[in-house]
Amino acid sequence: MTSMAAEGATTETDLPLSEQAYRSLRDQLIMLEIPPGDAINDSALAASLGIGRTPVREALKRLESDHLVVSYPRRGTFATRVDFTELADISEIRQLLEPLAARRAARNASAPMRELLRDLAADIADSEPDNADQHALMRFDIRVHRQIYAAAANPHLKDVLIRYDNLATRIWCLALDKIPSVAGHINEHVNLLRAIADGDCELSGALALEHVTNFEKTIRTVL
Repeated sequence: MTSMAAEGATTETDLPLSEQAYRSLRDQLIMLEIPPGDAINDSALAASLGIGRTPVREALKRLESDHLVVSYPRRGTFATRVDFTELADISEIRQLLEPLAARRAARNASAPMRELLRDLAADIADSEPDNADQHALMRFDIRVHRQIYAAAANPHLKDVLIRYDNLATRIWCLALDKIPSVAGHINEHVNLLRAIADGDCELSGALALEHVTNFEKTIRTVL
């Protein structure tokens, strides 16, 4: 339950260096492995990734448009701070678009994609998320959402939802030590994935809305 892949069939090593840098840095920022407010040294990042500074700088420009980093003249680039007051705005967008993606996925997913979604549901159902590492569960949550977005077969919708799911995940990770367990949140995916794989558009949309709404409620209980 640890992979954050599922953004396409292309393997990471086949991607341009700037895309590899972007995905690596993005996921570190989402999981708060680069803490909010920390300065970002492009030379150090380039060395840690084993690539040149140019791809890293290109990645940082994209991450700024994703609201994950912010650059200040003569000061440098920093990981953005996580603002809990943005929860309502982020949730409002996700409550509209996550059900749309789920319905589209139920309608448009290919046979191999439906099989993959069934496998993900089985992986969750057969696992013991209560005993799993909380951060590992969050990485798996990201993987499931990205797989649903891919199944929706609308690249523009996918891009928007990845951006807002990333911002929501940062909020969740910042509150993670206050949440007893995210196992219930992960288990909600089982019925959602099965509904999509079965082609049940209305149930898929309803379960996606319930899932996103429960996320906001859980965060609010610990704020």
